[in-house]
Amino acid sequence: MIDFAGSDFFSEFWHYYVAAFTVLGILFSLWLLSSQTTKKLAEGEQAEMMAPTWDGDLQELNNPLPRWWMWMFYGLIFFGIGYLVLYPGMGKYAGTLGWTSFKEWKDDKDAVDAEFDKVMGPYKNQSIMAVAADPKAREMGQNLFMTYCSQCHGSSAQGGKGFPNLTDAQWLFGGTPEDIQASISGGRIAEMPPMGDAVGGEQGAKEVANYVLSLGGKPHDAALAAAGQAKFAACAGCHGENGKGMAAASFPDLTDDAWQYGGSESAIAQSIIKGRKGGMPAQSHASGGVLNDSKIHLLAAYVWGLGGGKQPAASAPAVVAAPASN
Repeated sequence: MIDFAGSDFFSEFWHYYVAAFTVLGILFSLWLLSSQTTKKLAEGEQAEMMAPTWDGDLQELNNPLPRWWMWMFYGLIFFGIGYLVLYPGMGKYAGTLGWTSFKEWKDDKDAVDAEFDKVMGPYKNQSIMAVAADPKAREMGQNLFMTYCSQCHGSSAQGGKGFPNLTDAQWLFGGTPEDIQASISGGRIAEMPPMGDAVGGEQGAKEVANYVLSLGGKPHDAALAAAGQAKFAACAGCHGENGKGMAAASFPDLTDDAWQYGGSESAIAQSIIKGRKGGMPAQSHASGGVLNDSKIHLLAAYVWGLGGGKQPAASAPAVVAAPASN
């Protein structure tokens, strides 16, 4: 059943359309049932024979509807009317009980989350690195990853075109436990604007692509790379003059092997000409996602422990002020 109670209609017309269609359907059912109900045959009275007959033997008689069947049908119709009073079904009318499919789903989900939190209890106050070292926690994290993350990052977490590899040590938004947890919770957005016009169209993009390949020591056309060096100035503002990127601003390093959209000449040229826009949706409840804090904590530990996670930054030692001298 579609829950119209919590929906936003583009026009009030659809609310009245659904309500009117429902009422007309009930009235039509009552009329049809009433019109097909004939009087009970008197003793000895023969039912009307309906045409045609088949082979002279098979005949259809216009007998009255069985009373038990007729009253059952009426009962179902009145049951439907009562249902529409209690539950949504008449356009935006919410029903006297205030039931919604979303609330039903949320109650069930909250009950499941509460049970999960009981299991997760021992890990809540542990660091992500400690949780990652626990075999049972790792197994639960893997199950969560297969449910919520593997569709994009793959069951092995090695990603694919457009989706980053989570098992290497190359992180655009940081690979510390806190960074990974923040990525899962709040999501990430990365965008490169189209730069085709800035580098001189397709030919210029091809030249810059070869220059980028040369920065990473990859096979390239030396003549094209030389022509693209000056044009790379349009890219240096974000990626740096040496192509190493800016980790603090989440601008990727162009000299490594971590190419989310492909590191061939043609793929790089397409990225330059058309730009790229990608992102990971936020997963936490607070950001409109489907995961609570316990699941995010467990998932962050699992991802960090896949092999590419980085150690958290060492905290600076506390500075104790010297006592003032008299």
